[in-house]
Amino acid sequence: MLSRALWLHRAGYAVMLIDLPAHGESGGEQITYGIREGAGVRAALAELRKRAPEERIGVIGVSLGAAALVLGRPQPAPDAVVLESMFPTIEDAVADRLELHVGSWARPLSPLLLAQLPLRLGVSADALRPIDHIAQLHTPLLLIAGEQDRHTRLPESERLFAAAAEPKQFWPVPGAAHVNLHDFAPLAYETRVGAFLAQHLHRVTAGLPSR
Repeated sequence: MLSRALWLHRAGYAVMLIDLPAHGESGGEQITYGIREGAGVRAALAELRKRAPEERIGVIGVSLGAAALVLGRPQPAPDAVVLESMFPTIEDAVADRLELHVGSWARPLSPLLLAQLPLRLGVSADALRPIDHIAQLHTPLLLIAGEQDRHTRLPESERLFAAAAEPKQFWPVPGAAHVNLHDFAPLAYETRVGAFLAQHLHRVTAGLPSR
């Protein structure tokens, strides 16, 4: 997230970068695909509001970080949200990765892996469905997806966008896979995302990229 943070800083925003639970230097032993990581997002937003109570807050979440925001369902909601490369359901995420790494024949095997979630993590597959909660964000949304992303395929991102509430925007990035989209198309990214944040945050100085 460093390239995004440096760009936001140059644009005049104050930026908070966080390590989600069980990531980086944060405590925790298990990654839970966004459900428990949502507590980290809520804590970061609470800290931002404590430090800058008069400012509007924007969030940029990428992949699991995006899912953590949606599954965390923070209240009050941020004033603007950018979600990148987010899976709609854990079923989609597992099946896509099986196909990517093993082959299309392996997609039917995904239930065998999903059945382990309650045993290994104490989390059910039903709890890991960002598509069921994206309409509850109640904030302006910019959804971004790589057109060539095989971890979260474009039709899956289109389903997410259809499920989201207005106001919303969708930007499929031509030629991009499941990569750092800011690094992939920096000028287009800064133009699109910068305009979105400026529209909804105005002259405010609080932002939260998270992954």
